[in-house]
Amino acid sequence: MPGIEAQKAFDLIGERFPGSDANGANARIVFIAPDGEKITAAGHRAAVGALVSEVAGGPQVDSAVDPFRVKAVSKDTSTAYATVTYKVKADDLTDASKSALEDAIGEARDAGLTVEVGGNALSSQPAAGGSAEAIGIALAALILLITFGSLAAAGLPLLTAVIGVGISMCAILALGSTFGLDMTTGTLASMLGLAVGIDYALFVVSRYREERANGRQPYEAVGLAVGTAGSAVVFAGLTVVIALAGLSVIGVPMLTKMGLCAAGAVILAVLVALTLVPALLGMWPNAVLTRRTRKQGAATAQHAVGGRDNGGTRWARFVLRRPVVVLLVGVAGLGALALPAAQLEMGMPGAEAKPVSTTERRAYDALAEGFGAGFNGPLTIVVDAKGAADPKTAARTITGEIERTDGVVSVSPARFNPDGDTALFSAVPATGPNDETTKNIVQTIRAERQGLEKQTGATFEITGTTAMNIDTAGALQDALLPYLTVVVLLSLVLLLVVFRSLLVPLKAALGFLLSVLASLGAVVAVFQWGWGAELLGVEQTGPIMSLMPIFLVGIVFGLAMDYEVFLVARMREAYVHGERPAQAVVSGFRHSARVVVAAAAIMIAVFSGFVGADESMIKTIGFGLASAVLFDAFVVRMALVPAVLVLLGDKAWWLPRWLDRTLPRVDVEGAGLTAHADPTTGPASGDIPAQTPVRI
Repeated sequence: MPGIEAQKAFDLIGERFPGSDANGANARIVFIAPDGEKITAAGHRAAVGALVSEVAGGPQVDSAVDPFRVKAVSKDTSTAYATVTYKVKADDLTDASKSALEDAIGEARDAGLTVEVGGNALSSQPAAGGSAEAIGIALAALILLITFGSLAAAGLPLLTAVIGVGISMCAILALGSTFGLDMTTGTLASMLGLAVGIDYALFVVSRYREERANGRQPYEAVGLAVGTAGSAVVFAGLTVVIALAGLSVIGVPMLTKMGLCAAGAVILAVLVALTLVPALLGMWPNAVLTRRTRKQGAATAQHAVGGRDNGGTRWARFVLRRPVVVLLVGVAGLGALALPAAQLEMGMPGAEAKPVSTTERRAYDALAEGFGAGFNGPLTIVVDAKGAADPKTAARTITGEIERTDGVVSVSPARFNPDGDTALFSAVPATGPNDETTKNIVQTIRAERQGLEKQTGATFEITGTTAMNIDTAGALQDALLPYLTVVVLLSLVLLLVVFRSLLVPLKAALGFLLSVLASLGAVVAVFQWGWGAELLGVEQTGPIMSLMPIFLVGIVFGLAMDYEVFLVARMREAYVHGERPAQAVVSGFRHSARVVVAAAAIMIAVFSGFVGADESMIKTIGFGLASAVLFDAFVVRMALVPAVLVLLGDKAWWLPRWLDRTLPRVDVEGAGLTAHADPTTGPASGDIPAQTPVRI
């Protein structure tokens, strides 16, 4: 992450210590003696020495340090560790190098020692996510089948969504080595691409079935479906893409890659919904219709659709009878869920967040037990002594001052570069990498810098995994509020153009904030406080992944605007046709509630499938997105929105005349297109502006 101190120090090490790759692979091999025995016993010591000697001569190895030479033995002499560094990055390690290390470890285990391996040389990779996607697809298929009552109608959105995700994943794999894309990036792109791909196809198919039920001919119904629901899909997709692409301005390369890849998957989902979906509907025009619609004639079907009540209208009337109660209960419930978000702590979970079945987690626990919790997160300090009269004396002074800092338990001897102007040493804190006390220790050491610089003429910076995570979390936490502000302002502008109203966008933005904060509160309660963590397979609680809150805000913004557009646009369409505000709400729910509920249920199903992933970040984001969609779709859009609209009445759709003349006209629901296709069903004179709507 450019710009933070830990990154600057990291870059300085690479510059001043030529020939060493700070990104080189490493393995920390932990040796544990059997119960009641000591690792210093002659037999165990020989087994450890044999392993270190064998590994040191292996391919691509830079160094292997014997624990007995550097006193890397616990005080109770039950545990020791050896550090192995490689000349290349973990991704560039050959199978021969990994096999040599694994064989040496196997021999030490045969000698009776318990041997675990930390570091990234043999790090286990997270599951590819195929099972999570399969679970999501299965649940989505069930929801679609219940919604449409037709295998073909349920299968078409699934088929087109899978095709879109397949193209996205092929692109990510093809460009992976060039742009440094990893498995996490691809998993997030497939998660979002699958969810929106199903939803966007669902909207088009649902509108096509509605037009056919209203007596339209197949080709005309396809055109109207793409011209109405398809336009809404384009707008909804653009909001998601803008929010995701906007992540690139935060300045975190990993976040930029994830956002752009996910945005690309959404673009493909939109293109598939506008091209492949209508093409398939044109090839098999009756396949997605219900058996009842196929049997009935056009006139009969049109009469049957009429103004028939359904679950959406009944729910809308329930809310309209008691809007104040629904509003208060909804806001109070989401507000209560949002309270834990005030205690949000961000970090970067490491081996401690892995399952205990992995050797990395067992190595982490063994080191913490034998050497102290802070041993798993040492601080790397680089001393720039170019401006010092005596570099060695300056380095000793800085080392001694840091060793005397409260919370620092040990400091290693300083190691100088060949030019003798830069020193490198490590400091071990008393607390773990993600402990708040460790963060305070880092801040305390940095506060001592100014005085030491005046005293010695040298300066220093702190890096290492722990410091890098602390600095990254701090920078992202500082960026969260500005990014949230930009997203909310963007939503106000976009919805102002779409709905030509001041209060509807404001209501949508406030609802979005409620759902995001409630979702963050749920994430904190589960993954930070541990409420119900065992039910989700969370074995270690702690700080929330630094990237997660900002990424959650970006995605949920787009999804919230999806539901707002598809639900409220039908209400506005009814209102401009002359219906009273309350009746317009009922009409909007009659046409859109069922499809919005199905779309939200599919989103929740897809995201919930990823809660079972092994990767901590994917698990957290899957849970956060599923809870955010649940709160936004079922509480905000389905309950708070109709309650607020009926309380506002005609004021909800008010817009100053000067602003009405200034704003571009975007006919998202295609009211002008519907009037053109069938003038007899179009709006009365004056309901639709004289200008030709801008098609998007």
